[in-house]
Amino acid sequence: MGRCRLLWNLFQLKRNEHKAREQIRTLQDKKLRKLLYYAYDHSTYYRKTFEQRGITREHIDRLPLSAFPTMDKKMLMEHFNEIVTVPDIRQEELCKFDEIVSPVASHGKFDRAKLLECEKSIRKAEEKTSSNEKLFREKYHVVHSSGSTGVPRYFVYDASAWNQMLLGIIRGALWDMTMPQILKLLFGDLRIIYIAATDGRYGGAMAVGDGIDGVGAEQRFLDIKTPLSEWVHTVRDFKPDIIIGYLSAIKILGGLVESSEVSVNVYRVISCGEPLAPGLRSYLEKTFGAVVVNFDGASESLALGVETSGTEGMYLFDDMNYIEIINGKMYLTSLYNYAQPLIRYEISDRLILKQTEESRYPFMQADILLSRSEDILWFEDNKGKRDFLHPLAVEGICVEGLLDYQFRQTDNDAFEMLAQIREDGRKMYVQKEILKQMKQILHEKNMDGVHFFVRFVKEILPDSKTGKKQLIVKKA
Repeated sequence: MGRCRLLWNLFQLKRNEHKAREQIRTLQDKKLRKLLYYAYDHSTYYRKTFEQRGITREHIDRLPLSAFPTMDKKMLMEHFNEIVTVPDIRQEELCKFDEIVSPVASHGKFDRAKLLECEKSIRKAEEKTSSNEKLFREKYHVVHSSGSTGVPRYFVYDASAWNQMLLGIIRGALWDMTMPQILKLLFGDLRIIYIAATDGRYGGAMAVGDGIDGVGAEQRFLDIKTPLSEWVHTVRDFKPDIIIGYLSAIKILGGLVESSEVSVNVYRVISCGEPLAPGLRSYLEKTFGAVVVNFDGASESLALGVETSGTEGMYLFDDMNYIEIINGKMYLTSLYNYAQPLIRYEISDRLILKQTEESRYPFMQADILLSRSEDILWFEDNKGKRDFLHPLAVEGICVEGLLDYQFRQTDNDAFEMLAQIREDGRKMYVQKEILKQMKQILHEKNMDGVHFFVRFVKEILPDSKTGKKQLIVKKA
């Protein structure tokens, strides 16, 4: 999509911000019915599950969305090939595309070790994939989830869905700005830095890169695995106007600004991937002296909502998604992805909808409660030098026989892995391979002085509050 076309489409999308709430509901329902018809006509999975509920094509127009079946992550993995609506997308082919084996074991059961192999191989394949080969079949964008709640999954976007999603992300990043303000900003010498995991098929990195290219800005990607000293040099040399990244990474950069190790003059700071507490928002606004935008997205739909005020809550993009909250669980229907329809799909974010008639925009408002927010592993050597490991830097450990793992910090310069292996797993072999891979990760971060140990346990249990397995547990 050319720059002029992108700006025109962005103008059209931003017009929804000035519509009445009833107009947005009508638009949302129109898109929903179109998606339901398409899924029924082109997806064998949805036709079957609809008809099992007694829903035929004639019922689609008059039934509420609550009458249609829900879907979870396990169903998505098991019925992937039946869900997608185009014949040249198959889970097995996506695995081959990433030069890996299918993550689904025999008898329909999931093999954690193979799934982790998938995740690691995805990263390796991405590193050696040319830009022309990043599209599956030269037309589909493939995103894989980070596996924070279990296993990595594939999400496929065709060109139309990807472009609509990019418009949603750009609108969110430049929220509360008028089109004249946006044009003035974009036609300047705009420099944007992105701090996150950048070496795999993570939707955020892929979308941010394409979005920055689309608006014609200069960009720098700063991977969370790089040493902290490189952060300082990159930010000093690049002098960004906008900072985008994981909230935990932006907070670390804020610490560097606060300690005068770097100086920035930015227009706005855009956090994503983790919930933004009011106190942290105030800290970032004061530290960076800029507008702080909290953007919410997921691999299932990379543009969900945006928040620019600690009091208003998050505005959900009702013109792009249909979100339901049922018994505390969040169900997503993406209204723009026809290649891989997701209808009433349960995702892990937890929201509470705000009941208010007074609003600046015609979208639903919500408070984010328990979204992903992993702890950072901070270490300090005997000379007082500090550096960190981000969760995404250590989640790719992959060893045959290793089923699950969790990291716990034990001292200022030490941490351990709790490892769960198969009953027939070879402890000595698994331990040796884990230590080898972890040594390489620490070496890349110039953290060879940090001590690492492996401790075998029977099972890794999820957090009792969030239902998610914590990858990293803070030092007691």
